Amino acid sequence: MYKHTMVGVVTLCAAALLAPAVGSSAAASVRTEPVAAHRQFRGPVLVDCLWHPEVRPTDFTLACGDGNSRLTSLHWTSWSDTSATATGVNMVNDCVPYCAAGKFHSYPVVVRLDTPQTWKRHPQVQQYGQISLTYTAARPDKFAHVVTYPLWN
Repeated sequence: MYKHTMVGVVTLCAAALLAPAVGSSAAASVRTEPVAAHRQFRGPVLVDCLWHPEVRPTDFTLACGDGNSRLTSLHWTSWSDTSATATGVNMVNDCVPYCAAGKFHSYPVVVRLDTPQTWKRHPQVQQYGQISLTYTAARPDKFAHVVTYPLWN
């Protein structure tokens, strides 16, 4: 009986001694930096579908509802207080015979962001209010050479 009690006491003491070490390593893995939306940004941001501010993203979803149009391989040549420019690829689902069965096609584009405005969700942050895509080669059916969309606020 004494042997089992001693094993229990030793186990309990060992657990008590290890708890702070485990707790501190777990606490160390918790992010302590501020949420991105509350950081001070220099210049406007691009707000993604999940309301996260982005600066020079490599990918960006244009069709938040269904994901059938997105920008990939973005290479930013400028990012300023008034506009931003990148080259990349617009991946567009042809939705033939319907979107779930459609195929994605890639179209090279030049992307331009402009019309900076106050981000309603975080008034201390400026966001780009408009995006324009200029297709440099082929483009999706019924798309103009240049298409411009307002960005969500």
